[in-house]
Amino acid sequence: MKETFLVIGLGSMGKRRIRNLQFLGVSNLIGVDVRKDRCKETQKKFNIDTYQSIDVVPEFLIKKVKAFIISVPPDLHSFYITKAVENKTPCFVEASVIFEETKELLSKYKHSDVLIAPSCTLFFHPAIRRISKIIQINDLGKISNIMYHSGQYLPDWHPYESVRDFYVSNKETGGAREIVPFELTWITMLLGHPIRGTGFYKKTIDIRGAEQIDDTYNIILDYKEFMFCLTVDVVSRFPSRRLLINGEKKQLIWDWNNNYLQIYCSELKSWKKIDQQVIPSEEG
Repeated sequence: MKETFLVIGLGSMGKRRIRNLQFLGVSNLIGVDVRKDRCKETQKKFNIDTYQSIDVVPEFLIKKVKAFIISVPPDLHSFYITKAVENKTPCFVEASVIFEETKELLSKYKHSDVLIAPSCTLFFHPAIRRISKIIQINDLGKISNIMYHSGQYLPDWHPYESVRDFYVSNKETGGAREIVPFELTWITMLLGHPIRGTGFYKKTIDIRGAEQIDDTYNIILDYKEFMFCLTVDVVSRFPSRRLLINGEKKQLIWDWNNNYLQIYCSELKSWKKIDQQVIPSEEG
């Protein structure tokens, strides 16, 4: 592809988006990050030009940009979304957790013809796409309840730096709090919006550098015909995503760490394994 993309934020997510775009054949990329070390690292690793501020990117390059890729911390999203809209340039933005700013942006730009595309990565995971089809064709029968656990250990997110050195240590943008809308995005795309919901959250353990954040969230969603129980935490010493769906005819189990779904059929009294295609992950 000859289009030019501007990647703003060259931390772990920004570098991931560069890998994504290069995998898709995009060769013209520009990187922006306030940190000089990240600019140098990205230049060396991906062979692209980088700048320490969007304001110093040459105007002729900005005019060529097909889209902004906004991979900065959540509390900076609105600043760069506004930049994109003012530049009449479509933008992709990582999942956000700043509710008031999101409401303000929706109100301000809902009539704009500039595309603002929030991340909904998990909805496109092959296992979740398959689960979506299984639910759509009613293969499990009437659903009674769904249980889902998304757990990670916060210090493992960036083993190369202290938790206190990036946004997941702040109460407003805390790691567990951020993952709640990240998971609810694909859940509501799959099942729609519940008629009501309730939840609890609290700090349960001490994580050095993240003393102020709540590390565990439990949410119950009422879908009228069935219930959905969601647990999100950053205290799980082994990272996992586990889903269990109890249907009238069958039970479905999906574990992120397995490349397959499992379905138990009550009539046949047997399990069926459905393999999922995966591609290699980046090392580390």
